[in-house]
Amino acid sequence: MKQILLTALFLLATLTVTAQKTAADAFTTAPTGIFPLLDQNTRLDMVDYYNSGLATPSANRLQGRSAITSLTPATITVKITDSSSAQIALLPAGRDTIFAVISTVATPGLDSTIKFYDSNWTPLPTDRHFTAPGWNDWMTPGHDITEITAHTPFMLASYFIDTDAGTLTATNNLATFLDEDTYKTLSPALRPTLTYKWNGKRFTK
Repeated sequence: MKQILLTALFLLATLTVTAQKTAADAFTTAPTGIFPLLDQNTRLDMVDYYNSGLATPSANRLQGRSAITSLTPATITVKITDSSSAQIALLPAGRDTIFAVISTVATPGLDSTIKFYDSNWTPLPTDRHFTAPGWNDWMTPGHDITEITAHTPFMLASYFIDTDAGTLTATNNLATFLDEDTYKTLSPALRPTLTYKWNGKRFTK
């Protein structure tokens, strides 16, 4: 009986800690491999600077400057370098919290990838929680994929998670990659954004 009680108390404590985790906690405790340019002490300093209202940037391992650009209890956005950024969003998933990490680079158009982790930073299968949009998702009715792929073999799209709305928005950034006249011709065939809703397990259309 005593062992059962101790086990129950441990589980309760674990759930409480999980529920109290914030995006700042996730950022500062992330394994080095998640943010290889920012060691843990640097990340702690960055959170302190932001919470103190200071615009002080922090040196990263490339001798560049990094800074937090936005922070709420459930999400944090960080400028890693002049051409890259990251967002961590805390997503409710039953009794656990899933960490979604969006990495965005300028190629030159902004392009994002997303990975998912449990609250202990154990990697989760990406396709379990989100399927990246393909050309068919971006096409508007009445247009054919070959209209686009004849000019570019890949899509450039940046992601952003709004934890208040529970949405992930993918934004079409081909306008910054293709020349102006080409994109003007192609734009009627492409949706400017796609929005996905978090259902507690995955982002769905």
